[in-house]
Amino acid sequence: METFEKIVNSMSRCAKDAGVPIVTGDTKVVEKGAIQEFMINTSGIGKRTPLLDRNIEEVKRYRSFKKRWLLDSNLEKGDKIILSGNIGEHGIALLSFREGYGFETTIKSDVAPINGLMEKALFVGGAVSAKDPTRGGLANTINEFSEKSNIGIILDEENIPIPGGVRSACDMLGIDPLEIGNEGKVVLGVVKEKADEVLAAIKKHPLGKNAAIIGEVTNEVKSVVLETTIGGKRILHKPLGDPVPRIC
Repeated sequence: METFEKIVNSMSRCAKDAGVPIVTGDTKVVEKGAIQEFMINTSGIGKRTPLLDRNIEEVKRYRSFKKRWLLDSNLEKGDKIILSGNIGEHGIALLSFREGYGFETTIKSDVAPINGLMEKALFVGGAVSAKDPTRGGLANTINEFSEKSNIGIILDEENIPIPGGVRSACDMLGIDPLEIGNEGKVVLGVVKEKADEVLAAIKKHPLGKNAAIIGEVTNEVKSVVLETTIGGKRILHKPLGDPVPRIC
């Protein structure tokens, strides 16, 4: 009961911060033996916000746009890719806790409600795609953008915010930080004319202080290409598996 009360109090604080009431639950299928104590699940029910329509009207100032939602398939040449903050923190913290590596003493999970951050981005307008880089991490998210939009994306590795502790842990464990799941982050596709303004707005939010423009949509390549910090280029493939299973 002591642990249960601690979790429920944490849920309450987070719900109040997000401005979202908890009214129902959900089911979850997990591997045998995965639940050591208990598991709590919730269902999310969304309502269309006027900010989404405001955002889309801003997109239409710069190009034809007939969609009503921010879909993976909406990207076009010239769009910029924005990442809302550091990657790899949640996956490494969780893996470290499970396996007893001790990294979680310096690397904290990034779990957080991002609706406030999204509101800032939508208020500025210009976003065409939005996705959380959970399972498969940033690599999976960007590849899904590329595949569903049928266009190439070039990422600049130097601009991708990866904390030093995450890099060190990944080097030790032989894991690519780009393939590690995150919880409190979002990847946005934004028309180039609004990218800098959207980035500036996100950076004003506490969760977006490390946000960055990490890439651009292009016809020069057919898939996802990563420009490395040493000046080379490599294809960033979709992960074959998840190095940290069942993080959410």
